[in-house]
Amino acid sequence: MGEISALVELENTADRNIANEGLRDASTIRRTTVEGVVDTGAVMLVLPENVVGRLGLQRQREVVVSYADERKETRPVAGPVTVHIGNRFMITECVVGPPLSEPLIGQIVLEALDLIADCTNRTIAPRPESPDNPLLKLK
Repeated sequence: MGEISALVELENTADRNIANEGLRDASTIRRTTVEGVVDTGAVMLVLPENVVGRLGLQRQREVVVSYADERKETRPVAGPVTVHIGNRFMITECVVGPPLSEPLIGQIVLEALDLIADCTNRTIAPRPESPDNPLLKLK
């Protein structure tokens, strides 16, 4: 069974906010597109250090991450970053991975965008009951 990948458009949220206030030209907003791997075992979005640098994301804090082989490591968290997958978007933070590492799409992104990973067909898609907009459950 292969991995699921998705095209992810990323944008520096702070740049967008400044442009929306008329203090920066929208053409100068730092953005990029990457191929990300859907990792249902990951919690957060993980972006390589070189992508975080290209976007100009600010380091916010540090977290301890645990890898599949049980290693633990302290990694920086940066943001805010706007994540677009298909016609859905959200604002979040990302764990900063090593340079040139693989971008990972974790559970926070999947949940917030209300996307389901279909491992058989190696795709992600909106839930059938919410094809146009995310349906977010509240209790």
